[in-house]
Amino acid sequence: MTLALLQVEGASVTFGGVAALRDVSFEVGTGDLVGLIGPNGAGKTTTMRGISGVAPLDAGQIRLNGLDIGGLSVHRRVRAGLAVSQQLVRPFRALSLLDNVALAAGTAKTANPLTALFTHDRQAERARARELLDLVGIGDAADAQPATQPLGYLKRLEVARALALAPKLLLLDEPLAGLNHVEAGRLADTILELNRQGITILLIEHNLSEVLRICDKLVVLDNGRRIATGRPAEVMADPRVRLAYLGEAHASA
Repeated sequence: MTLALLQVEGASVTFGGVAALRDVSFEVGTGDLVGLIGPNGAGKTTTMRGISGVAPLDAGQIRLNGLDIGGLSVHRRVRAGLAVSQQLVRPFRALSLLDNVALAAGTAKTANPLTALFTHDRQAERARARELLDLVGIGDAADAQPATQPLGYLKRLEVARALALAPKLLLLDEPLAGLNHVEAGRLADTILELNRQGITILLIEHNLSEVLRICDKLVVLDNGRRIATGRPAEVMADPRVRLAYLGEAHASA
């Protein structure tokens, strides 16, 4: 049994009187690759934002490696060990892919203005950035500008930037969105390989076939509630999950 790295307990979030999350609880064990899935409007993105601190919880607790991070700001959660790969990639267009990642790798220096002012050597950060670009499969484009790269490369760049923060837990928000079948499969393979190398990952993704292929555990949300959790085969056989995805007629067939 793996140690729980992330514990979400009774998480509830309300927007303008509408409950986006209602008493959601689940765990991510150290070394896990967990898929957070559900139909549109299920509460997946709200859950991710609640974990990262963008959407504060109205109730519940979030623990990372035993530390209650519910009251921490976004940047303090990052320092505690969270990193998020966003669905919409917004790189620094004036920087190369390498320098985009090197900037993230140098957060320990740039977080303090005085440290940043008197730090000129970026060799270590650039070396780490090159390693990470190789790791996600785009080292050949390290010196290229983001504007010249296809979406698949930009998606991998976003993962590399998140990895540059040396996270305990990597949150991936729809990394396969917008990719064709071949590109999605290749990036899914990369995510699986990152996990095999010891990186704990919580993945939000609508590409269900790839989620079922690479994830060892699923958490399913519907209408802001958790309706199932467990191994993929068990979860997808659950009538509640079939109902949420396929509708009543198919679920009862």
